[in-house]
Amino acid sequence: MRDRQSTLGMTGLPRVLRSEIERAGYYPELVCDVLDVALAGEEVCSYLVYPETTFDREEVRRHVTVLVLTPTRLVVAHADDVALFLGGTVAAWADAGWRVVVVRVTDDRWDSVGSDEASTVAANREEFERAAAILGVSEIVELGYPTDTLGDVSTVDLRERIIHAVRTHRPYALVSLDPYAMYGEDNLDHVAVARAVDESFWTSQFDLHHPEHGLAPHGCFERWYFGRRVMDVTDVVDISATLDRKIEAGCCHRTMMLNFLNQLRLQADTGGWSIPIIEDALAAGSIDEVLPMMLRSASERLGAEYGIGAAEEFRVVTFGGMQGLLDRFGVQH
Repeated sequence: MRDRQSTLGMTGLPRVLRSEIERAGYYPELVCDVLDVALAGEEVCSYLVYPETTFDREEVRRHVTVLVLTPTRLVVAHADDVALFLGGTVAAWADAGWRVVVVRVTDDRWDSVGSDEASTVAANREEFERAAAILGVSEIVELGYPTDTLGDVSTVDLRERIIHAVRTHRPYALVSLDPYAMYGEDNLDHVAVARAVDESFWTSQFDLHHPEHGLAPHGCFERWYFGRRVMDVTDVVDISATLDRKIEAGCCHRTMMLNFLNQLRLQADTGGWSIPIIEDALAAGSIDEVLPMMLRSASERLGAEYGIGAAEEFRVVTFGGMQGLLDRFGVQH
């Protein structure tokens, strides 16, 4: 789905991008071929080539990440999911020139403490828009479902809304919660969105699924999954350079995060505990001290597991899990 300018062998990538991929030294011809297929004719406006070497017990593993300007889509259940789960990665994508479109499925109408429903809806929407701007999100699509009710919503109906969005924006990658990473996941909105988005990946390609939309079928090339705990991690993104923006975006969600802190207070109180830093935050109505500490600690702790400053984890599936078929028989067009 992208552009071509000059050639290296059979590829049409810009010369400077090809040179950086060759310098990275990790299967450069294969990487160029796959990129060229993915770009399919659109102009390369910007890019990032990031070579990585990691050590896994007795093995040395090499990898290269190449980002280029291209449409992408991110589907989340709640306003704070983007910043908290993958804010550093979204910021890195935006910095590299990717166009990120976020589908916000619910309105978060009950995610507050000491407020009313109308004020909560308005506050969470405004805070989400500010957080999205900090991360470089290009567009927000609001589906408007009442929060914490998706367990009662038809998966087929929700899937149709996602199919419409996919066919409208025609993304290179579809990014959402992982339906198979539900360890510790007690939020039915997360589960419902994960299942609906996963099904929309393949149903968006069927011309008999919702022809009434008047939109052509579309196939996403990659699926990126995130969650509370990602099983079968395939990709770890170093967010050291964007961690501060992740934290800044997270801190935009004052309404939801004060409610989160109040939940922690209630649980601790039942167990006979108090947490002064949380009590102080709630009394002041401010998350500016406690939330940055929590986000930085979690990101850096995960990064330490991989020998980097700060990290976010994903399970990435390319070409519907049939990369070998593409590598062996694929021909650029």
